[in-house]
Amino acid sequence: MFTHDSIGLGEDGPTHQPIEHIASLRLIPNMQVWRPCDAIEAAISWGAAVQHATGPSVLVLTRQALAHQVRDAQQIANIRRGGYVLLDSQGAPELIMIATGSEVALAMDAAKQLIASGTKVRVVSMPNTATFDAQDAAYRESVLPRAVAKRIAIEAGVREGWWRYVGTNGAVIGIDHFGASAPAKELFKQFGFTVENVLATAKQVLGG
Repeated sequence: MFTHDSIGLGEDGPTHQPIEHIASLRLIPNMQVWRPCDAIEAAISWGAAVQHATGPSVLVLTRQALAHQVRDAQQIANIRRGGYVLLDSQGAPELIMIATGSEVALAMDAAKQLIASGTKVRVVSMPNTATFDAQDAAYRESVLPRAVAKRIAIEAGVREGWWRYVGTNGAVIGIDHFGASAPAKELFKQFGFTVENVLATAKQVLGG
């Protein structure tokens, strides 16, 4: 169990902001790394970890309070598949936003504003990249259709690893350097984990 997942434990300084640990853990063969976005994902992740008998599992949790995300029964079932559509557009999406952990709520807030302005947006929560990658091609295509090249990944850690999901036409909102000592809200604003920055990035990706 990891309890410090990002720059969010701000006042303790960069040494307690493990921006590189999640990416490092994901590189370990047969390691299951779960970064849940709320209590529902945390419960599903715990169950999956208990049942994973062929290797270690890690639950990477946050110190911040996270908003509950509304889901139907199918979405709850799909959490075990590592990545799933949390919010979808009416018709084919123009933009897909992929996020994990505390950044899922950020993606949802930004997506709602984009949808209100007429942009078709899909939000994908991906608490476990390895489990998602192990799904069959049809499921992966249903979540991340190849026809939608405009993509943004959001995670408060190093950007390495997310480019394979967003491609050359996408963007990754992350942090490729150690943080600083300040309250979490100030750090998230300083390093671009805000609705305003997600909206600005979406505009760039969409070519606007």
